[in-house]
Amino acid sequence: MSGTTQPGAEPFTQRTPRVVAARRLTRRVERDRTGRFLAEGVNAVAAALERQLVRELFVTASAQQAHPELVAAAHERGVRVSPVTDRAAAALSETVTPQGIVAVCDLLDRSLDGLLPPGARLVAVLVDVADPGNAGTVIRVADAAGADAVILAGDSVDPHNGKCVRASAGSLFHLPIARVRDTAAALSACRDAGLRLLAAHGYAEAALDSLDLAEPVAWVFGNEAHGLPADVLREVDTPVRIPLYGGAESLNLATAAAVCLYAAAMAQRRSSGG
Repeated sequence: MSGTTQPGAEPFTQRTPRVVAARRLTRRVERDRTGRFLAEGVNAVAAALERQLVRELFVTASAQQAHPELVAAAHERGVRVSPVTDRAAAALSETVTPQGIVAVCDLLDRSLDGLLPPGARLVAVLVDVADPGNAGTVIRVADAAGADAVILAGDSVDPHNGKCVRASAGSLFHLPIARVRDTAAALSACRDAGLRLLAAHGYAEAALDSLDLAEPVAWVFGNEAHGLPADVLREVDTPVRIPLYGGAESLNLATAAAVCLYAAAMAQRRSSGG
């Protein structure tokens, strides 16, 4: 399909079949059926175009004027660019203030086989994480910390959920992502890649500031309300708690993940002289 648009073509409305079909991608069952998902906003669309994962770009007139470089990049890659009305863009959006630019993209997740590159040093494993905003934020943190991959295991949220995509701020497209129901298989893949398994656990004996984190590690994070299951804690090498120096009872998942991932990333860089 050519990336050009027809001169003078009327913009699609919320009732146009292509918009209606794209709107269905807000549901997980439709994403899994079609192998496609929606990426909304400038950061996500730019990252998706860079990875050449965009199948169609919906854009309002105002968004096209504000971000001509994205539309030009879509044309250069032969992506179908479909002008839409503001109401159509709102129908495709899951935000209060739509940016007017939405891409239909290929799903990102990969299998565990070959996910972890040789010499992988930092991986985040999310187990039964339910909130898409948390999952997206952890993906963003993992990307910023230079992680090699993120694995969503067990009953974790779909990373292609709209809220997760937005919370990742484009990072979803920057590093390998895998979904796997079998948590034990995810942990085994990390161990086989030479990674030490550390689990964030509020009641652990070992404290984060007492560990040598310079070796390759996989950090395992659990559900927001229930933490990690007992069987997962038995499988890891070391459960680790983040010391709380003030009066707070705990840290939320995304904050805890940021502390743990960055502690490991900085220790590894110091060790390697980076």
